[in-house]
Amino acid sequence: MTSKRKNDKESFKESLDLKKQKTTFTKDEVKSFFNKQIWDTEFQSQVQKDVAQSSPYKWGTIKPLIDDTLLRQVRREVLSEIAFTKKETDIYKVYQSGDLANLSGLDWDDLSRLPSLYKLRAAIYSQEFRDVVSKITGCGKLSGVKTDMSVNTYTKGCHLLTHDDVIGTRRVSFILYLPDPDKVWKPQYGGALRLFPSVVPNVPHTDYECKLVPQFNQIAFFTVQPGLSFHDVEEVREERHRLSIQGWFHIPQKGEDGYIEGEQEKVEALSTLQQLQSKELQEYDYPKCIPKSLVKDELDLLETCTSLDESDINILEKFLNPVYIKPETLKTLCQVFIEESMVEIKDFFKPEFADTLKDLLRDEEINKHTPQKSTEVELPWQVSVPPHKQRFMYIEAGDNKELTQSEESKEPETKSCTGFADAEKYLLEITEFLRSAAFKKWLKLITELVPTSESIVARRFRPGHDFILATTIEENVARTTEEENALLEATLNLTPTATNLKNWESGEFGGYELCMMQTIKSGKRNDKRNDIGEEKEEEEDDDDPAIYKAAKDGEDDSVLYTSQCKWNSLTLMVRDPSILKFVKYVSINAKGSRWDVSCQWNIKSIDDDNDENDEKEKNEEKQEEVGN
Repeated sequence: MTSKRKNDKESFKESLDLKKQKTTFTKDEVKSFFNKQIWDTEFQSQVQKDVAQSSPYKWGTIKPLIDDTLLRQVRREVLSEIAFTKKETDIYKVYQSGDLANLSGLDWDDLSRLPSLYKLRAAIYSQEFRDVVSKITGCGKLSGVKTDMSVNTYTKGCHLLTHDDVIGTRRVSFILYLPDPDKVWKPQYGGALRLFPSVVPNVPHTDYECKLVPQFNQIAFFTVQPGLSFHDVEEVREERHRLSIQGWFHIPQKGEDGYIEGEQEKVEALSTLQQLQSKELQEYDYPKCIPKSLVKDELDLLETCTSLDESDINILEKFLNPVYIKPETLKTLCQVFIEESMVEIKDFFKPEFADTLKDLLRDEEINKHTPQKSTEVELPWQVSVPPHKQRFMYIEAGDNKELTQSEESKEPETKSCTGFADAEKYLLEITEFLRSAAFKKWLKLITELVPTSESIVARRFRPGHDFILATTIEENVARTTEEENALLEATLNLTPTATNLKNWESGEFGGYELCMMQTIKSGKRNDKRNDIGEEKEEEEDDDDPAIYKAAKDGEDDSVLYTSQCKWNSLTLMVRDPSILKFVKYVSINAKGSRWDVSCQWNIKSIDDDNDENDEKEKNEEKQEEVGN
């Protein structure tokens, strides 16, 4: 009996051994996983030369890289065995697998389902291939211990905005493409890798310089260079799968050949986040949106204002829906705002003005060329920069027109804007109306806040181009002790295609404005946000608040407010430094541009001293009457 049990146990162990996958490979086996040309020294020298001469920074591409049969098997395994999770943040939308670094830790059953993928991972991080990468890039030694790979699939609408890949100890980035091997991936499908030159370090140019249209069994790679290696992934425009394996080679770790004491700390100190926060680089940010302080006379007028006078109403009637000038309506809006610190005002402009504006904006979209490059944008429009923070067309209030109130008539006076299209003239007229004293009085009656400065910008977010990444306002936004450490913000949404709710309400085409609480340190959040791959040791930080569409049951308590593109709608809200806000990238498949006017005001609360004095005087009068 004992002998039989022993034989059964040994037989079972042998059957397991047969099922186990091979986890170590000889040098010859590793080389067989690649296309033979990879090991040719002349080929390596040519690629090395191409990389050295490349621009806008050192990068290269090889096709084909892997043995064709092996890579086709990898693709089949990925599609049949790996589950993809949709992740969407302010900077990307993609379907992603888990990290592949832990393949070696899977049990035999898991490895039996992914044998080709395991071979590929072993080949890419082998000493033999790492030596080739080091030679052709000139980057120095690479770690074989620290591996960092994931599988991503970009489908229609997926994208990754401009970033430089600088996280932790990364030294070389690579993307191995696995679209359909039997079909050519055409440029019109989108999904290209685009490389951006830098105006100065850490400030990428608005327009890309190089564009690589991916094909099966092609690898693109570049040395991770803080502040220089800016790139993005163009939105996929059609219902196709742009499958790829994305990964990084890291600097050698302790005990490895090429390890340098203190190098890791030095590399990490060059993180993009620190550069983004540098005051010196803010001179390259446009629009400036510098708050323009109100003059003392206007400020005094607003502080004492308790109602609209006839001249105010005459100005407001030229623009506003009449219902929003009625005292009872203003009182209702004020109650909502006081309770919620926010209020949405629909049908803001009166119908005659709104209809004309809508027709002009649609004509601008349909019958006129939409600028694709920054060099095509003409005044009064400008392009916001830099593109690793934001990109949209804008007109800043006060740059081209002035709207004042004369002492005699108290009617708005405007300077003519010759050479501008009618849509542009209307937008300029709106921005100047929002600067008028009459509008700010109206604003005070709704919010019970006194504006002390103003910054107003008309914006256009073009399909396939524009966005604003998540940002907060300055930590100490109050300029004086009298001001609140918060801003009053308004978004006047003027998207003409939003008259048909189906065009935007799903959110799939982007263009929405979203506010959320900043739940973790912005430093860590922004650092991790740079790309869609995360190192294994950072998995505990996956509560990135910008991943707002991966929450359980589609909900996230950190999201405070989401506003899809709308027509003729004004949203007022108070925003403090704890609130992130962004405008999601507008898809190339959107029905039109997102148009809006964005406003910010420094504010102070109504001074209660006068109210207290008035109440005191009334009480004294009553006491005198009683005494008499």
